[in-house]
Amino acid sequence: MLSTSSNRSDDVVDVDQNSQPNLPIQQSKSQSLSHRPPPLAEAEMATRGDFKLNNFQDGVLSSAFMVGLLVASPIFASLAKSHNPFRLIGVGLSVWTFATAGCGSSFDFWSIAICRMLVGVGEASFISLAAPFIDDNAPVPQKTAWLSMFYMCIPTGVALGYVYGGVVGSHLNWRYAFWGEAILMLPFAVLAFVIKPLQLKGFAPAESGKAQVVASVSEGSEASNLNDHVSEDISDQASERSIKSIGESRFLNQLSQFSKDTKDLLQEKVYVVNVLGYIAYNFVIGAYSYWGPKAGYNIYHMSNADMMFGGVTIVCGIVGTISGGFILDQMGATISNAFKLLSAATFLGAIFCLTAFCLSSLYGFLALFTVGELLVFATQAPVNYVCLHSVKPSLRALSMAISTVSIHVFGDVPSSPLVGVLQDHVNNWRKTTLALTSIFFLAAGIWFVGEAVRGGDLEGCDSEIVQLEPVNVKWLDELGKEDGLFLPESRCRCPLNPC
Repeated sequence: MLSTSSNRSDDVVDVDQNSQPNLPIQQSKSQSLSHRPPPLAEAEMATRGDFKLNNFQDGVLSSAFMVGLLVASPIFASLAKSHNPFRLIGVGLSVWTFATAGCGSSFDFWSIAICRMLVGVGEASFISLAAPFIDDNAPVPQKTAWLSMFYMCIPTGVALGYVYGGVVGSHLNWRYAFWGEAILMLPFAVLAFVIKPLQLKGFAPAESGKAQVVASVSEGSEASNLNDHVSEDISDQASERSIKSIGESRFLNQLSQFSKDTKDLLQEKVYVVNVLGYIAYNFVIGAYSYWGPKAGYNIYHMSNADMMFGGVTIVCGIVGTISGGFILDQMGATISNAFKLLSAATFLGAIFCLTAFCLSSLYGFLALFTVGELLVFATQAPVNYVCLHSVKPSLRALSMAISTVSIHVFGDVPSSPLVGVLQDHVNNWRKTTLALTSIFFLAAGIWFVGEAVRGGDLEGCDSEIVQLEPVNVKWLDELGKEDGLFLPESRCRCPLNPC
């Protein structure tokens, strides 16, 4: 998606041999580095001028987006158990559209900050739910290729954001950049409500009430408790007090279900190992995006370091992401092959990037660094494939949400200040970048361990749940027959996805 805000430092100081200049950095964001919006410099600078924002307030705008994204992602994933996931994407698109229009209509710092947070909330619906839909509907031989096309759209949006923001910001008022985005998104938000909704595997194709009942049973909830709640809802709906009590009970049940699902998710060893590797990977990518231009300026005296790093990152993000998906499909899309590709591509990419920072030639650096980034960005489709296929279908939305929260909270968010502390200590950008790049080897090692963890699992359990144990509830069975729903008659015995 395009957006109209970025992280940016606008302090410029004199440069001498030992100084660490604060260049105007346009933080180009690649695919997994972050879900942050692309930088649109012209619109951003005009916004700063209109509202007289200082650097702290400017930074808060980007943080507000991330707060909305990270808080709302697990909420959308949890709501998918009781509401149609496709309609939830429509809700997210609607929130995103109106919040973006609100940014264009904002009148002070707090109004635009709140709207930026709501933009993050809207985008959270896509982060949690889009990938499972793609995985369900993609042809089996092309699942990861389809995923790679989806994740390729993020660096593509970054690139288009530079152009769009520059053109609109320089020829019109900055507010038109936001309004234009909102108008472009509005038809998609409307379509999400008017077309027949798709269904996700692992979720009942019914409206919220029945879907919640069926989903709860499929997760092993006590059928008798559900029967009591439904009966109470029917018998006491005329009483306002009872309705309030039932509403509170449903909220507590949903909270309890979310806690149970999260616990189940964290017990999936393959998933946990995959996310740990993703965190280490994102730690490096996030620091590259922030400190890369400044390091490039100091080491290689680049006059336009921000554009060089931004351009290389965007191109490699697009090409590498698509290539990774197609390569995994050619290998055979399994968790085992995904881990092999993740560890190999990251390891080789780390070697190229590490060697690049050892060179004294600018052109040699750019050549090797480009190859290295192509390799490390080839991980995007495989790492998300593992997130989707290492858990049972009903947990896929939550797996994507928790993965997103984890890679930001423990990855790119703390990496920039920690690398800054390291640079303050060693005062040598070459050593700092070499130390940072070495963390790629840690990510490759973790993913290599993932292959070992995967080794004892059944190959046929990548995406399907098999062998179920009886659920002996007559009224639920009748409900399923009446509505044509699939009610699980048994519980999973698959070693990969123990229920």
